[in-house]
Amino acid sequence: MVSLNGLEGMDLRILESVARRAIEQRIRGGASWSPDPAEFDDVYAVPGATFVTLRRHGSLRGCIGQLEPTTSVIESAARNAELAALADRRFSPVGADELGDLDVHVAVLGPLEPVSFTSEDELLASLTPLVHGLVLEANGVRATFLPSVWAQIADPRTFLRELKRKAGWDPGLPLPASTAAFRYEVAESPSEDAS
Repeated sequence: MVSLNGLEGMDLRILESVARRAIEQRIRGGASWSPDPAEFDDVYAVPGATFVTLRRHGSLRGCIGQLEPTTSVIESAARNAELAALADRRFSPVGADELGDLDVHVAVLGPLEPVSFTSEDELLASLTPLVHGLVLEANGVRATFLPSVWAQIADPRTFLRELKRKAGWDPGLPLPASTAAFRYEVAESPSEDAS
C-alpha cells in the first residue's frame, strides 16, 4: 500500500474530473480555473504532489507534475492538468478540437525516499519495477520516471539509461558522481503509462 501522508481514501476519479475541467475551462474559456478545496472532502485539501498525463488515441499528448507538494492535492491536479495541456514543451498546446478524445490521468505521489547507492547495480536493486518511480538529481538537473514507465521499459538497465537521457546526460556514461537518487510510489488509476 502506498503511504500518501493523509491522502489515503481519496477517489482518483474526482481528481481526474477536476483535471479535465481545468483543461476544458482554460482551452474553451481562456481563464485558468482552480478548485476551492473547501468544496470537497477534507482529504482533497491535504497537501499533495501530482502528475497529470494526457493521451489522445493512445499516444502521449502531455505530462507534467511535481515531485513534492506545494498546494492541496486537488489544486495540484488542476494546475498540472492545465500545464500538461498547454505547457509541455514536447508538444503543441492541446486544441479545443482534441478535448473529446483526450484521456486525462492523475497520479498522486507518495513521499520521496532517498536511496543510498555506490553503483548503478545497487541503485537498480533498490527498485521494484511497476512499484517505484525514480528521481535522479545532479548538477542542478532533476529527472524522473513514474512507476508506470516500467510498463514501456521493463529492463532495469534500459530504464536507467533512458532516465539519464531524459536528464540530458550521456546514457552510456556512469551517473555523475554527485547524483542523488530518490524512489517513490504513486496512487493512480490502473493501466496508464506516463513519462
